[in-house]
Amino acid sequence: MSVALKHCGSVSEEERWSSSENQAESLEEKHQEVMVSHVPIISSFNDRIRPLLDAVDKLRHLQVMKEGIQLPTIVVVGDQSSGKSSVLESLAGISLPRGQGICTRVPLIMRLQHHTAPEPELSLEFSGKTVPTSEAEIADAITLATDEIAGSGKGISNTPLTLVVKKKGVPDLTMVDLPGITRVPVHGQPENIYEQIADIIMEYIRPEESIILNVLSATVDFTTCESIRMSQKVDKNGERTLAVVTKADRAPEGLLEKVTADDVNIGLGYVCVRNRIGDESYKEARKVEADLFETHSLLSKIDKSMVGIPVLAQKLVHIQATIIARCLPEIVRKINEKLNASISELKRMPKTLSTVGEALTTFMGIVGSAKESLNKIIVRGEYDEYLDDQNMHCAARLAEMLNQYSGELHEFSEDDLTSELYDEKRLKRYHTYQLTLLKNVWTYIEGVIMSVLMHRSENYHQLQLSTRREVYNLMEKMKERSRNWVTEIVQMEKLTDYTSDPAYLNDWNGLMAQQQKFMDALENRYATAFQIEGLGEVSIRGLRAYEKPDLLQAFDLKMRMTAYWKIVLRRLVDSMALHLQFCARNLVNKEMEEEIVTELVGRHDGAIEGMLEESSAVAAKREKAECEHQGIERVQECPGKHHGQNYYKYLV
Repeated sequence: MSVALKHCGSVSEEERWSSSENQAESLEEKHQEVMVSHVPIISSFNDRIRPLLDAVDKLRHLQVMKEGIQLPTIVVVGDQSSGKSSVLESLAGISLPRGQGICTRVPLIMRLQHHTAPEPELSLEFSGKTVPTSEAEIADAITLATDEIAGSGKGISNTPLTLVVKKKGVPDLTMVDLPGITRVPVHGQPENIYEQIADIIMEYIRPEESIILNVLSATVDFTTCESIRMSQKVDKNGERTLAVVTKADRAPEGLLEKVTADDVNIGLGYVCVRNRIGDESYKEARKVEADLFETHSLLSKIDKSMVGIPVLAQKLVHIQATIIARCLPEIVRKINEKLNASISELKRMPKTLSTVGEALTTFMGIVGSAKESLNKIIVRGEYDEYLDDQNMHCAARLAEMLNQYSGELHEFSEDDLTSELYDEKRLKRYHTYQLTLLKNVWTYIEGVIMSVLMHRSENYHQLQLSTRREVYNLMEKMKERSRNWVTEIVQMEKLTDYTSDPAYLNDWNGLMAQQQKFMDALENRYATAFQIEGLGEVSIRGLRAYEKPDLLQAFDLKMRMTAYWKIVLRRLVDSMALHLQFCARNLVNKEMEEEIVTELVGRHDGAIEGMLEESSAVAAKREKAECEHQGIERVQECPGKHHGQNYYKYLV
């Protein structure tokens, strides 16, 4: 999106919008004059709203709606054969495509503009091009453009086609004409044609900024119209729905009651019109229409503020001006937010690299900044760069893993001490769990490192590919080194049984203090088990067959083993924590940089040179951001002034 609106001179923000509101009130007064005097379609205040309408048309042309910014829009909907095309033809003073079935197969954006020159100017805008045409050829030109957009069959498309009509006497309006609603597909149409049309209509009428122009035929019951049902879904009270009733001359009976009773909640009112018939000129059609509502015994009873194409035009111009004035401040705010974000993004993007030296300097900068971030995350436990991403709180996550490892290791130990497992088998079980822990830890650290490096090098796709490969190779080396270290630790525990930890004697003495109670339990011929604190329940049923000296010696040996295994467990947990912290620190501060720099700089596969070529995605992002930035500089004052004050300036 490359557009924003700014006020100019010394006019304050409040004065600008106050001016717009005053303008809308002035339009209301003019509108009331029109209701009484029946002036032609074009009125003297069209030029006053033209700058506002031009702004919105420019924004629509620049597709700001794709950026999530809704524009005030008059959306024309109606059931098939409701007379929608006839109404639009009368407003625009041109002939639209006619025929059986759906003639409007794409959203048709009609931009009408009063033109003082005697000759009209018509053009179509689609697929990035502008095609001039004429009044005589416009219907065929629209058909050809529609075929190019939606195909030559009878299907529909949501890609819009813009029709620009600059003609003397037309109202300054921009409307979106949508395909007519049909429930039964004809030959060549998809079976879900109704659903496709309904989806397009709902997309356009759902935004609060949309005004719904509901075209109804006087020959049908309004409550049964599908277009009414759709508009009521999004505008239940009809606050932004205006109804135009066509074919009033064909069904005059009861029409007054239908438009005054308002059984279907049309908040913006009704306008009854007579369609142009046969070869009538538009001027002749308007004269016949005026005579009809003036002289017909039934239709003449309808209030003059509710009849005729000129009244419809003035109502639409007034409604359009009001909603634009109301919505414009919010549109300005959203556009400027988008622009500021785009400018900030452009500033954050790296400059285009032109030499290998620049690429190498940038590469070293990327590695250095990644190293600093990883130091904060992994070594120092600082998370200011990733406050909301707990997965990147590395020190905390590693502490959780180690605590879980310690807890489960002790659970295994308690089970083993009361079983008949041999020490070697017990160590093998611990060894397996240690390997699982190391695998999980290094996989997690690999993810953290990869995330930081990919973020730092996001604008250099070729560098990312090479860096990802080197990080993977480095982490495999770390995993292998840790596996060897754990295996060596377990082998040492298998072959040696030494500790100088004073806790060993404390634990052994505490366990030995229960020896006499254990011997007393053996003398009780009814006892089958004995509860040893710190060891658990021990079966004693088969121990009475042994001599007392042997039992005393066995009890002492078991307590020594129990006390020693507690030391072994603490040693395994502590050494694991020290190993991981030491290796992670070395990895971040030394090995990662050495591995990546040595491999990428020393190789001859063009990894560094590849940084000179931007990926297509980055190049597109840069081009878009630069266009948005340049748009700020290209300010042109819009035409038209009101009470000596500039209206607005537009960035285009």
